[in-house]
Amino acid sequence: MKPNSWPALIFTAGALQFFASLSTQAQPAPLLHAHAHNDYEHARPLFDALDHGFGSVEADIYLIDGQLLVAHDRDKVKPERTLQALYLDPLLERVKKNGGHVYPGTTDFTLLIDVKTDAEKTYAVLRDVLKQYAEVLTVFRLDATEPKAITAIISGNRARDVMAAETLRYAALDGRLRDLDGNASSHLIPLISDNWQNAFKWRGTGPMPDDEKQKLKQTVARAHQQGRRIRFWATPDQPAFWRELQSAGVDLLNVDDLAGLQNFFNQK
Repeated sequence: MKPNSWPALIFTAGALQFFASLSTQAQPAPLLHAHAHNDYEHARPLFDALDHGFGSVEADIYLIDGQLLVAHDRDKVKPERTLQALYLDPLLERVKKNGGHVYPGTTDFTLLIDVKTDAEKTYAVLRDVLKQYAEVLTVFRLDATEPKAITAIISGNRARDVMAAETLRYAALDGRLRDLDGNASSHLIPLISDNWQNAFKWRGTGPMPDDEKQKLKQTVARAHQQGRRIRFWATPDQPAFWRELQSAGVDLLNVDDLAGLQNFFNQK
């Protein structure tokens, strides 16, 4: 081998290592229990959550002039920030590039759609929009669920009666704790979400009281026995709190601090 060929080889090896590093960064380990609350308020909606490996994201929508616009407040909507542009289109593109998955090797990704306008009018439009992405969306029937790359779940103002009567849907309902006392199918309500502060007194300061630990574990167990996942909102972004929820088996940890929760899971 000629001496002047060595620098090229050294550069090539370094370049390969560099690009391998970039590839690893581009595909973080999926955190299937991580939920990005109000995801659209981050600098890069959806993409910040994906860069941190989150397995669930939340988008608030308003039906305005026939368009599903994403924003936290009605006066903050912008015509270009549609549900399709911010979430459905980039997710579809990513699934196609990843061989049918949001993250390689798993079909477990949740898009929680929080409806802020009239339930039935908004769902009528949303239903037609979701049909356009049927190839990648989990299919729900009266007595069966067909998992696909993305599971859409509707929260907020929910057209429950309308959706319950449909024999085929591309979205399911986000239930509340009271639904654990009902008999709705898990194919209609696969997820239970509720306000932590309405159900528990502990706010993350000091040890969690034993009676509340027991109550939480029993609540999670009931949800799981019914084939449902569970999530709480209005929760503090702190490791001590996440640790208790994870220990109890809570399925989705609801956070605004993407990097903080990613570090929490990576350390564990």
